[in-house]
Amino acid sequence: MLTDVEQPAVASFTSIPILDLSFASTPQTKPDLLSQLQHALTNIGFLYIMNHSVPEHIISDLVSVLPALFSLSEETKFTDLGLINSPHFLGYSAVGSETTAGRRDSREQFEFATELPVHPGFGIGHDGPRNVPLYERLKGPNQWPDEKSNITLTGFRDVVERYTAEMTSLGERFLKLVAEALYLPEETLFAFLSEQHRLKLVRYPPAGSQTTNIGQEQKEYIQGVGPHKDSSGWWTFLLQASPPQVKGLQVLNKAGQWIDVPVIKGTFVVNIGQAFEVVTHGVCKATTHRVMLSTLQKEERFSVPFFQGVTGSLTKQEATATLKAHFESWGDEQGGEAIEGREIDSAFLKGGYETWGESQLRTKIRSHRDVGKRWYPEIYEQYVGVDG
Repeated sequence: MLTDVEQPAVASFTSIPILDLSFASTPQTKPDLLSQLQHALTNIGFLYIMNHSVPEHIISDLVSVLPALFSLSEETKFTDLGLINSPHFLGYSAVGSETTAGRRDSREQFEFATELPVHPGFGIGHDGPRNVPLYERLKGPNQWPDEKSNITLTGFRDVVERYTAEMTSLGERFLKLVAEALYLPEETLFAFLSEQHRLKLVRYPPAGSQTTNIGQEQKEYIQGVGPHKDSSGWWTFLLQASPPQVKGLQVLNKAGQWIDVPVIKGTFVVNIGQAFEVVTHGVCKATTHRVMLSTLQKEERFSVPFFQGVTGSLTKQEATATLKAHFESWGDEQGGEAIEGREIDSAFLKGGYETWGESQLRTKIRSHRDVGKRWYPEIYEQYVGVDG
């Protein structure tokens, strides 16, 4: 679907390019790959990657366990695994529990992350040591389902951790190619990475069954996730874990048109996060996207985004100054973006917070206010107020 919106006519994309990462393996084909990648980085912000070297069995093992995971009882999901249990914002959240662009999202999800221990200062009570930033509390252990009492989930933790490890490795390989495509030393972008990356396992119920449950009137499409730019990481690597006939993901081009991003077997969809846009001075823009669910679509939709983490201590000054000289010379030949994209919130640059970690904590609290109120009462009102 390609929907026109009244915007000035500008050169823009009408499809998402597919890049073959196997081209990186030979000197004869690598220059062509880097040229394609540079175009995708500077003109689109979204791309597919194929021949990515993530083993097929790692992917299929994860996909096969998703129905069993979301079939857990409501009591198990809410009581044992609920996001409300976790100061790290890891766990289960229900359909309609998040809002995007002022409307409730039609999805349920489990959020996991690189398994890390709780910071020693945050082990007891709500208060941490004075010299440790509160955003460090976002790091911590996952909530795992009990595999002994849920036989259909036997081996689940191992499946998720192996997938996370593979995606972490893929992300690092990809960053080297990105650096080369932008004429930077290949290790340059690693300095911005966190030790923690996040993984969401997402289910969009059939849209027709959701119109009553989340208070939306019957219409042709309902919001799975509203228009947004990814604010949770450096780059996002998305597995569309449903058959090709199950649609939903759309990207906003510079002319204000919504472009479908269909399922293509054997690929990941990769897109730029807001932090990367800041560091590249807008040369590589985070692209607005959404999920719209057809009320005629009878199948549920599964989606698995992996968010490559950004170090929490990154300051605005560091983000804007580190590569400033390099990217200033690029200018803005790629043009701007549609009005709807420009209106998307950027907490890191526009909020009153000096570090990426604090802007992330603010975003989490605003998205999951019950969790924020329980675990961060000392800053809750500040973060949900107008200053955010």
